[in-house]
Amino acid sequence: MLNRLFDGGEKGFENAINASQYQKVVKVSKATATRHLTELRDKGAIEKLAGGGRSTRYQTKLIE
Repeated sequence: MLNRLFDGGEKGFENAINASQYQKVVKVSKATATRHLTELRDKGAIEKLAGGGRSTRYQTKLIE
């Protein structure tokens, strides 16, 4: 999933991903998708974009 975020393009996610998209890609429940995204955020792999609720989106965190 992270590779698809980094790659972007037609089969990737050019800007960001939400829990529903993650759920479909990884084939997990909505609760598991949200938990995974939270864990990835806590580990610094992705960052949460502005917004919340159903519109919460995450993008890869670029290291400077």
